[in-house]
Amino acid sequence: MSETHLLSNKNTDQNFASLMINDSEVDKKPNGKSIVLAIESSCDETAVAVVQGGSKVLSSEIASQTEMHKIYGGVVPEIASRKHIEVVEGLTSVALQNAGISRNDIDAVAVTFAPGLIGALLVGLNYAKGIALSLNVPLIPVHHIRAHIASNYLVHEGLKPPFIGLVASGGHTLLLAVDDYTEYRVIGSTRDDAAGEAFDKAARALGFGYPGGSVLDKLSSDGSFDAYPLPRAKVDGNPYDMSFSGLKTAIINLIHNSKQKGIEIDIPGLAASICMAVSDTIVPRAVAACKEYNYSKLCVAGGVSANSVLRSELYRQTTEANIELFVPPISLCGDNAAMIGSQAYFEWMSGNIADMGLNAFATLPADYDHQFISK
Repeated sequence: MSETHLLSNKNTDQNFASLMINDSEVDKKPNGKSIVLAIESSCDETAVAVVQGGSKVLSSEIASQTEMHKIYGGVVPEIASRKHIEVVEGLTSVALQNAGISRNDIDAVAVTFAPGLIGALLVGLNYAKGIALSLNVPLIPVHHIRAHIASNYLVHEGLKPPFIGLVASGGHTLLLAVDDYTEYRVIGSTRDDAAGEAFDKAARALGFGYPGGSVLDKLSSDGSFDAYPLPRAKVDGNPYDMSFSGLKTAIINLIHNSKQKGIEIDIPGLAASICMAVSDTIVPRAVAACKEYNYSKLCVAGGVSANSVLRSELYRQTTEANIELFVPPISLCGDNAAMIGSQAYFEWMSGNIADMGLNAFATLPADYDHQFISK
């Protein structure tokens, strides 16, 4: 490729990045009636929601790809991206129709820009850019982890920072100090696998397929938490960091060794033991963080927060420690766009607006510098 051609492409990219929403629109601050169209496509769910004032969900639609990825035992990134392309426009139309509004009623467009599968993120991001540009409304970049925490704002009226946030999902497990709606500090995180991955790999080894978390949760109700001794990892250097790779390996080895020796596995007992091992890794750290950093509230979010054993231990241990616990309903634990719309309201209030040069990022800490992406 010639140098001239490369320069031409660079200039084209710069011209596109310089496209801005009209300044008068960008400078407008949201109010309790501001309507945000929110788009989420970070993994294998395409989601679109219409949220008013950061807390009122007018509509929330999800097109799940779970059945499609089951045959592969996990999410295939390329397939996920292509499916997002196929459904995002139609899903948006459904969301607008169910919210009882037209595109002209939209005050801003919010989209997940990080972290996630890069191809999947780019589908939602570029679609959101197109809508924001065509409607001349602000484009609001939303971090996926922050949005999970914000799912609590949708159901717990009056909830305000500061508090400790715990996010546990298939791809993320971390503790955050949330000092304001857009001010985050990462206190601890997993050094390797996320909690949800341990559930999925264990379920797959047992022959239950993907996803496995909900299956193991249901089975655990008939088992003993002490059926199998499983490891609870401690990580050097930070008492709030976690590790689940050793747990995952121990589970897989236990299953394989039992099969090789012809020993029948107590499946409900193993499911219960796994759930408690994950809980024992997460819950004490969350409670200890609240105590050490003097926070009286703990907000929990993410797909793994739907686990009944984890919830039970959270309720028990926070009650004993006199810590106020906030958890979203099961319907808001997984990926959804309503949480994107909620966090977007606060990002908008803080002036975190992007231009058409906004890019997607596969990894980005929740406490990123806003200047990194802001207009």
